[in-house]
Amino acid sequence: MSIDVKYLGVTSYESTWNEMKNFASKRNDSTQDEIWITEHEAIYTLGLNKKDFKQPLRKDIPVLAVDRGGKITYHGRGQLIIYPLIDLKRYHLNIRSFVTLIEKSIINFLSHHGIKASAKIEAPGVYIGNKKIASLGLRIKNHTSYHGLSMNIDMDLAPFEAIDPCGYKDLQMTQLKTFTNSISIESAGLEIANNIKNQLLNLKS
Repeated sequence: MSIDVKYLGVTSYESTWNEMKNFASKRNDSTQDEIWITEHEAIYTLGLNKKDFKQPLRKDIPVLAVDRGGKITYHGRGQLIIYPLIDLKRYHLNIRSFVTLIEKSIINFLSHHGIKASAKIEAPGVYIGNKKIASLGLRIKNHTSYHGLSMNIDMDLAPFEAIDPCGYKDLQMTQLKTFTNSISIESAGLEIANNIKNQLLNLKS
């Protein structure tokens, strides 16, 4: 059984979230895994960790409470979103090893384009120096995943300044455009999604 990679273009966050939940609720042991690549209109999403939550300092962007792990973050045009809808049992993964696999796929992608990045055990995501370029927030239900990763490509980073991104005060965000401007969201998404796919399939072989 392979993994189906789908590029969805720009989508509504809420409708895509509902489609993910629907996919996860209907799947069974023979359902093929999928990886969705998309981009969302401007929205703040608040994960299940609401400890010390403060409302964003700007009121022009909606806030939606969702069922992924993590705290508040921002999504908007110019940010790559990848949703791996994966049965972790198939690949003998737990949540931590799955997060590490996703982080590794982003680090591999950046390295391939001459950019040195790293992960932090205590703060999931991918960093270039002390600035964060990619965030992770997953939901695992019945050993299957939905939600996923966001990576800043070529976007307005100002909305991050109105929140504590992922709950970290004064955390600075960065984006791919600062380092190279020749990669589209679609091509970055396909490269990272296929990296995730190949790592997973290698675990089965």
